[in-house]
Amino acid sequence: MDKGKVEMTETMVSNYEKLCEYWREQFRKMDHRELAAKLPELISRDEDFVLTYFGKRYRINRESGVIQGLDDKKPISSGLQMIIYNLLWFSREGAMLTNKWVPFRSVKNAGPFAPAFSAHVLKPFSETFSGQVEKLHQAAQILGGKPLPQGDAGYEIKSFECIPIQFLFWDGDDEFPAQGNILFDYSVTDFIHVESTVSIAADGITRLAEVAGIPLLGDSYGS
Repeated sequence: MDKGKVEMTETMVSNYEKLCEYWREQFRKMDHRELAAKLPELISRDEDFVLTYFGKRYRINRESGVIQGLDDKKPISSGLQMIIYNLLWFSREGAMLTNKWVPFRSVKNAGPFAPAFSAHVLKPFSETFSGQVEKLHQAAQILGGKPLPQGDAGYEIKSFECIPIQFLFWDGDDEFPAQGNILFDYSVTDFIHVESTVSIAADGITRLAEVAGIPLLGDSYGS
């Protein structure tokens, strides 16, 4: 990596850290009873809230707002912290799943992010699992995925409890390359900011590859 890219990466990390500090302070000011009421998946445990993201559990200290892994108490990336803070902040009271599944481009206000989603989420999904259908089946099942009839491998997997995602995959052959698609419940932006849905989908691909034991290919936007 050249010096310019290193400096750009360091700047992005620094900006994310500053944003995390801002959202951490916003969380501390929130009414935590109202928060637990609108997001029942938040489990109160001693001085923390606990929630699950793609099968991994995280703790949010209600006093400090600090987010850590629940089981190992390790620091987590600023990108993942931002996703969690955005869920807590942007989820609307009374939000409900519609069971109307749409591709990312049809999610409310997703238009400006569609090219990035295709390049940095769908393309890595297709490249990573090309020729790896059985490993995708196994990984999705380990993550609690519900089988779907579409594709050579299709599963509905919960990122957060309130944000299920459908991962659909068709393997390639001599004529056509592998192709993946990802569908969201149309209500997803009632639970989180649309920009965060890109990172959530990328994290799903990363998590599937991790569980499958294969390298993630392509330029992904995972947190």
